Amino acid sequence: MNPKHIPNLISVARILLVYPVVSLLLDQRFGAALALFVVAGLSDGVDGFLAKHYHWQSRLGSYLDPLADKLLLISSYVALGWLGLVPVWLVGLVVLRDLVIFGGAVAYYFMLRPFEGQPTLLSKLNTVLQLVLVFAVIVRQDIAPFPAAVAEALLWLTAFTTLASGAHYVQVWGSSYWREKQRQGPDTA
Repeated sequence: MNPKHIPNLISVARILLVYPVVSLLLDQRFGAALALFVVAGLSDGVDGFLAKHYHWQSRLGSYLDPLADKLLLISSYVALGWLGLVPVWLVGLVVLRDLVIFGGAVAYYFMLRPFEGQPTLLSKLNTVLQLVLVFAVIVRQDIAPFPAAVAEALLWLTAFTTLASGAHYVQVWGSSYWREKQRQGPDTA
């Protein structure tokens, strides 16, 4: 096996962890779910480090890594929403944001070309807050209760950054599309 495939294998393993994490959450086995959630998070760091440090990045990895992250996050939010541990409106917001981003990328691809975008700082902050909220909700259920005000603040911060980062992507991609179309001229609009 070629070592440059290790980051992709780690991403695939993270995708395979989605089902057990969700299953454990739905069974309300929060300690075990948290352990797997942490393993998945650590594996994300490891595959990213290996890919960048050893120059093992690949096109496949550029799809697998965010796919693994999104599957784990969205599935965790849906499970926690199903259990009534996060509001359904927040679950909808998280899912809608990712659908808008995915739909925008597909539309951009078919209308112009593949979008070579990097996650923005706001998007990275949103992902961190989404992860921290899932972590905090699970911890609060079984391991270490903490003040409700902290959980509430984290929930609203996550909701705000989810909305803001989704809107930011729409603005960035929309602006890029219109600049590209203006550069190409009126015959291609």
